[in-house]
Amino acid sequence: METVIEDETPAPDNAAGETAPAAVADSAPDPAQLKAELEALNAKAAEYLDGWQRARADFANYKKRVERDQAEARQNAAAEVLARVLPALDDFELALKNAPVNGDGAKWAAGVALVHRKLSAILENEGIKRIEAEGQPFDPNLHEAVVHEESADHPEGHVTAVLRQGYKLGDRVLRPALVKVAK
Repeated sequence: METVIEDETPAPDNAAGETAPAAVADSAPDPAQLKAELEALNAKAAEYLDGWQRARADFANYKKRVERDQAEARQNAAAEVLARVLPALDDFELALKNAPVNGDGAKWAAGVALVHRKLSAILENEGIKRIEAEGQPFDPNLHEAVVHEESADHPEGHVTAVLRQGYKLGDRVLRPALVKVAK
């Protein structure tokens, strides 16, 4: 007695000998579900893009702020050094006002004038400008009044004389001008 075992493999459905799996049709994803997943992934990608753009903008702003702070620190350091030089410039100007005009002293005074011109040129190249005060209306941001006097030549509230020259570096006042003001 011989037992015959029958082959239980399904017969091919097509000419190529392939079988159509019945489970594939049942497990195919729903188009609505795929669309929802795609929208969720697109939303996540947009969120990441937005975060990246914000981080990039924050970094650009940080970089600008650091550059501005560094420029301001350089200007402050330069202003401090240049402000210390101004009394020497005042001394040169005072020496030149009282310079001898004849003899050996005149040659020496010419040398002092040359040094004064060079120092003034250096300060001007660094951006330092004199505050023009004589005859101008008194401005407490630019001038420091040390004397109020009667004046027939100047209107009230105008500077009649400059006792010590004032200087600015850009818009910043390094030293206000000491002035006499008309009453």
